[in-house]
Amino acid sequence: MSAPREGWEVVIGLEVHAQLSTRAKIFSGASTAFGAAPNTQACAVDIALPGVLPVLNRGAVERAIKFGLAVNGKINRRSVFARKNYFYPDLPKGYQISQYELPIIVGGAVPIQVGGVEKAVRLTRAHLEEDAGKSLHEDFHGMTGIDLNRAGTPLLEIVSEPDMGSTEEAVAYAKALHALVRWIGICDGNMQEGSFRCDANVSVRRRGETRLGTRCEIKNLNSFRFLERAIDYEVERQIELLEDGGRVVQETRLFDPDRGETRSMRTKEEAHDYRYFPDPDLLPLEVSEAWIEEVRATLPELPQEKRSRYQREYGLTAYDAGVLTSSKEMADYFEALVERLPREPKLCANWVMGELSGWLHRRGLEIDASPISPAQLAGLLGRLVDGTISGKIAKEVFDALARGEAEGEEAADRIIETRGLKQISDAAALEAIVDRIIAANPQQVADYRAGKEKLFAYFVGQAMRATQGKANPAQLNEILKRRLGGP
Repeated sequence: MSAPREGWEVVIGLEVHAQLSTRAKIFSGASTAFGAAPNTQACAVDIALPGVLPVLNRGAVERAIKFGLAVNGKINRRSVFARKNYFYPDLPKGYQISQYELPIIVGGAVPIQVGGVEKAVRLTRAHLEEDAGKSLHEDFHGMTGIDLNRAGTPLLEIVSEPDMGSTEEAVAYAKALHALVRWIGICDGNMQEGSFRCDANVSVRRRGETRLGTRCEIKNLNSFRFLERAIDYEVERQIELLEDGGRVVQETRLFDPDRGETRSMRTKEEAHDYRYFPDPDLLPLEVSEAWIEEVRATLPELPQEKRSRYQREYGLTAYDAGVLTSSKEMADYFEALVERLPREPKLCANWVMGELSGWLHRRGLEIDASPISPAQLAGLLGRLVDGTISGKIAKEVFDALARGEAEGEEAADRIIETRGLKQISDAAALEAIVDRIIAANPQQVADYRAGKEKLFAYFVGQAMRATQGKANPAQLNEILKRRLGGP
């Protein structure tokens, strides 16, 4: 992520479309499953045949309420669906059913951490709406196909205040929001399938100015990497334009990932261009206090609450707690692990964030696809704690577990036994090995005793090599220091 040029400030707000995890669409019973053949999941309501009426999906409303509670937003007891009028080939009604003046959620905030500093990004609103269809270009030379499977898919559009002052903050916010909607189970967050996508509103102004600059909206960014690249490009484009004496035109732009640049799509519409008016086919949405409390009872422990508990109960740092709660799956894994090793929360945290996460990252896997279960990792760490194996051998056992060399909760023990990896803690055996090494390296011994203390690592290495890495490190160090300490 690049910093803006000196003397300039960046202002960013994001509009995020989160597809709600209902099986049916927001106003019809058609399926929302991804991957069906084009136009096989669009019913009469979705394609706007005459005489049909929309019926609101209760599950979509409950998911919106759940989100509002999770961000401490205000849940409007009465909200209204409106028609947002515009023409586009994949919108057969000629309008999109959305919410405008009275959305279901107002306010709230999402905490982010950037550079070790926590900041709350305020939310303007979150409103329910239906998705449009999709235009298909690749399979139709010189023509465009229309797939209406997505028409009517339930969305929660989450609009932030322009609170972000850098690309880094914008990406941190998008990631935090992505983790939250998955955490509370209202959206699967699959960005490749379009379940979570961002529009970024970007403007720049000279440092010290209070008036916002003219913003451009970059549409449909479906990866955090694209979001970062698109904002960085747009910031540079706007600053160059202004420094050359030009002006920024308010418009909607698309990001071309192949060229790494944004390009103009259309001039930016204002709200009045859409001629919003209340949808006469849908009654105002009334949400009772009892309904809200019913939904509240289904909320899991939220990430921020869990982070505080990890620090309080396990003595973890804010950084560790933040990493371990970056996804519900990682937090679940950690808790299943620490439940088996309740006296070793820091050791558990280190292995989840270090060895396990690194192994998964190198293979492009998420933690819910880990080949090592929490019970298996607990078995391995238990042998590390009781001194059966050293830290170095533990990594060897970890790799064997990841390759599926043994199965079941006792897999680590079987690998240790089969490979003969038990740590050598027999003091007499270790002393004999040290004696042989000292006798075989008289010059190094003399140099060490003359003050070259760095040679100590040489002797440790020799001993480890002689024991194939199985010497108890603490015992070995103690014996070496004693033996090398004098003639």
